[in-house]
Amino acid sequence: MSIHATITQYARMLDNLDAWLQAGVAHAEAKKFDPDVLAQARLAPDQYALVQQVQSACDAAKYAAAYLSGQTAPSHPDTEKTVAELRARIAKARDYVAGFKEPDFAGGGERRVAPAWMQGKSVGGDAYLTRIATPNFYFHVTTAYAILRHNGVPLGKADFVGVKSWEEIGDW
Repeated sequence: MSIHATITQYARMLDNLDAWLQAGVAHAEAKKFDPDVLAQARLAPDQYALVQQVQSACDAAKYAAAYLSGQTAPSHPDTEKTVAELRARIAKARDYVAGFKEPDFAGGGERRVAPAWMQGKSVGGDAYLTRIATPNFYFHVTTAYAILRHNGVPLGKADFVGVKSWEEIGDW
């Protein structure tokens, strides 16, 4: 799979993440509780809350796109506290990653990627995408989904994949 195809899939999954948060709001309203309670929900005491899972998923997507295209990612301080603020963060990240075109990633597989957390070390772009960025992105997206499901939000596999029905997919 090309870098561009992977980044495009990140944008699609960010759309799905936004839809799950919408479903969370609808669930909270139907059950008569404040939807923003979900922002602090977590699966385990030592795991990130939903707010941090969403922030991390957005960051993973935007940094992968930026690093692999040789650009600098936009800054998005982690200030969100409400579901509405999380949805706005998702929209910013999705719009950023969706703006990339195939030529933007020319040479990206060979480009050395050196995130600050690697403390001066670097990794090749292909290894970064397949061994760091993609697993990290899906870890946070999947955990956000699991937190919402754990809190009773009625989501299923089609919601995760982002289709209304399997017939919508058509011929593969």
